[in-house]
Amino acid sequence: MKNTASHPFKKYILSFLLFLGVFIQINAQEMPLWKKIPDEIKAADYKEKENVTDGKLQSTSLVTIPTITAFIPAVTKPNQTAVIILPGGGYQHLAIDKEGTKVAQWFNSLGIPAFVLKYRLPSDLIMKNKNVGPLQDAQEAVRYVRQNAAKWNIDPNKIGILGFSAGGHLATTASTHYDDKVYESAYKVSARPDFSLLIYPVISMENAITHKGSQSNLLGNNPTQDLIDSFSNEKKVTAQTPPAFLIHATDDTVVLPENSINYYLALKKNGVTAELHLYEKGGHGFGLGVKDTSKFWTRDCEEWLKANSYN
Repeated sequence: MKNTASHPFKKYILSFLLFLGVFIQINAQEMPLWKKIPDEIKAADYKEKENVTDGKLQSTSLVTIPTITAFIPAVTKPNQTAVIILPGGGYQHLAIDKEGTKVAQWFNSLGIPAFVLKYRLPSDLIMKNKNVGPLQDAQEAVRYVRQNAAKWNIDPNKIGILGFSAGGHLATTASTHYDDKVYESAYKVSARPDFSLLIYPVISMENAITHKGSQSNLLGNNPTQDLIDSFSNEKKVTAQTPPAFLIHATDDTVVLPENSINYYLALKKNGVTAELHLYEKGGHGFGLGVKDTSKFWTRDCEEWLKANSYN
């Protein structure tokens, strides 16, 4: 006599093992983003500073050589979506583990290839124009993944960009300034992301709602209004701006939720597909979710990806 009651349990165990297997079998490869870094200034004393705990890179600052790390799941479908991840850190450091590696592993658990971008942080010491240095890296990252899409079974029309905090500012800059010619690329493909995922993002440089640290690091201590307007990305939305999924916590006092709200309204006004989740609690910097009502944003994000045929 068969014990049919055990079958659902076996199915559960198999699913769990497959889930673990995706994490165990990750093929992570770090690659230099550039052959020649545009507008580079050599500074002998400016060296990358890594924060490593228990042998694991947690964060880094003073980045001089941008890299892109590919996290490819063990099994991928043909014509798969890909996501380029931009960690936050106020344009001062990069939270590579919490807002990079761990997020890439989560995407891999969904079968989605992910790419963590270690981008240059704005500095007059190593770049001719610190306002566009990070954007150069973000544009090239989109082009790099699109150019090599076939290599990873990626659909070149399903390449998204995800940004946390200041990484969210860079993601929206890439989404609204993708046609800005800020360097000469060897690739002839577009730098436009196909969608954006914006997690407690800095979006505006307007004094009333911006994150002052991000503003001063990117634009300087006394930016002109023209410069502020240029990098207040809610003002740069058009009908061609990529669709967006946004999340923010109402009680975020570090980066005010008005950043996400105003960008969402600009997208709505221009007829661009957008979804905004404003959680009651969560504060700032909760990564993949730790507590309170923001804990399950990844579930909402997964549903949005499915609804828009990105997964």
